[in-house]
Amino acid sequence: MRKLVLATRNQGKVKEFQRLIQEHSQDIEVIGLDSFPELPEIEETGDSFEANALLKARAVAEFTGLPALADDSGLCVDALNGEPGIYSARWAGVHGDDVANNAKLLNQLSGVNERGAQFKCVVALVIPNESGEQVLIESGSISGVIVGEPRGDFGFGYDPLFAPHGSSLTFGELTQAEKDKISHRGQAFRKIAPRISKSL
Repeated sequence: MRKLVLATRNQGKVKEFQRLIQEHSQDIEVIGLDSFPELPEIEETGDSFEANALLKARAVAEFTGLPALADDSGLCVDALNGEPGIYSARWAGVHGDDVANNAKLLNQLSGVNERGAQFKCVVALVIPNESGEQVLIESGSISGVIVGEPRGDFGFGYDPLFAPHGSSLTFGELTQAEKDKISHRGQAFRKIAPRISKSL
């Protein structure tokens, strides 16, 4: 089996990407960062989604010696000039505090009628080799609007506030399978999956 490290400790994401890869190749084993507990935390110091995804993939590939795939994603709100963007996970100050991030966003959009937004995702694959590395990059995005209050218990982050165009439901009200079919991350992963099976 060819091995691919997915730069996440989320086993749900690992299983989801394993299913996606198997549509293109049966001999690739996707492993998460749980298999490398000694790997230090990777600071996301890039100035774009692409820079952060590459930074994470490169760090994991260097540490493990294996091909590594990482993603970076976030919410870009039109009325906030594209913010929170790369700061989405720590918008309210503490990394991963979804409730505080959502509350801050709603507060900033209080009284704002133009509530358009896009979820964006960039995935980067780094394959170490004798001459250095091979890099593949893909991206995905989906447009929608920010609703007036959180709706739904599925997903994470800003999912309860984001309703994609053409849907009356937020990402927080869609099942994981429904969201994966249309989401920014799902799009990016589906684009890179066939390229991975040819490149490893």
